[in-house]
Amino acid sequence: MIRFVVFLLLLALVLYAVFWAIDRRNSGGSEDPARPLPRGPLGPDDDEAFLRNLDREQRRTTDDPPPTSQETHEHPE
Repeated sequence: MIRFVVFLLLLALVLYAVFWAIDRRNSGGSEDPARPLPRGPLGPDDDEAFLRNLDREQRRTTDDPPPTSQETHEHPE
């Protein structure tokens, strides 16, 4: 019975080591805190330029409402 438990422990250790090595290889092995992994693509709600442009568009539309149809007929350009 003891041999079976020791065999299972050794098998678990070997499997853990294999999967750990595969994981390190796939992640590039860069667990250095000085070099963080590059971030993935940003969503539009994380992009500073997109949010800035969205804010400008919203301010432009609220500050200067579009002319009504009556105003366009009174002052044709």
